[in-house]
Amino acid sequence: MLDTSHCFDRLPHAVGVGYKPQHFEALREDPGPVRWIEVHAENYMGDGGRPLAQLAALSETFAISVHGVGLSIGGEGPLDPDHVARLKKLCDWITPASFSEHLAWSTHGAEFMNDLLPMPYTDQTLDRVAAHINQVQDALGRQMLLENPSSYLMFAESTLSETDFLDALTQRTGCGLLLDVNNVFISSTNLGMSAQDYIDAYPTDKVGEIHVGGHDQDMDDHGAPLLIDSHGRPVVDPVWALLDYTLRKTGPAPVLVEWDTDVPDWPILREEAARAARALSTLDKQALAS
Repeated sequence: MLDTSHCFDRLPHAVGVGYKPQHFEALREDPGPVRWIEVHAENYMGDGGRPLAQLAALSETFAISVHGVGLSIGGEGPLDPDHVARLKKLCDWITPASFSEHLAWSTHGAEFMNDLLPMPYTDQTLDRVAAHINQVQDALGRQMLLENPSSYLMFAESTLSETDFLDALTQRTGCGLLLDVNNVFISSTNLGMSAQDYIDAYPTDKVGEIHVGGHDQDMDDHGAPLLIDSHGRPVVDPVWALLDYTLRKTGPAPVLVEWDTDVPDWPILREEAARAARALSTLDKQALAS
């Protein structure tokens, strides 16, 4: 197992945004409170071209977080060695301050599904995911942060809670955690649980990043609210409130604002980043007053 005891706290305890190429010039000229950016690994695995040139230019000013969406870390089959090799090449080149992936699967045999799919939380799943995490961390020579999913159902066969499952993974692999507060709110609403209880049970000492984002609301077949993790809207007030609650548990941390679909003009995203910065600033003021 890779020694990851020295790997925490590489990103600044400040606000980041998910980078979109249409914001390149505006981000360089008027970043507002943004001090780091996240990029999806699979968009930067090519050889050369404008995407890599822009990323290299941004890395001169901003810390970089590389976020994978294609490893299928929870898949039943072996990890794709070519994908891991391309990921290593990218990380060796850009030397990101953070690398993360989702607690999910998206492959079945030779098929790749463009979704991040859930899994039951059992000892067997724990063994498989831990082995995959160790494989990736050893290959990359760096720590992985693992993101909690947005959930729409519960598996009857699960024998562990999600928070206990994540805690066990950190202990067995040395990985860190990416705490997506929007995902917590979505899952808790969809499954009829308390979001604050989830945060209370979460191993917050292992958090290397926190995410917030927007979601869509629908209704299920029984007329109950059904939240969809869309990243296509502003962050709603209950998620901001849950971020405040979470930061009181974690202390200052890197906070990312995600907006991946229906991407707005830069001033709108910058204002969302400013709202996240105010949450961090409020936390600092409370710490000074206590």
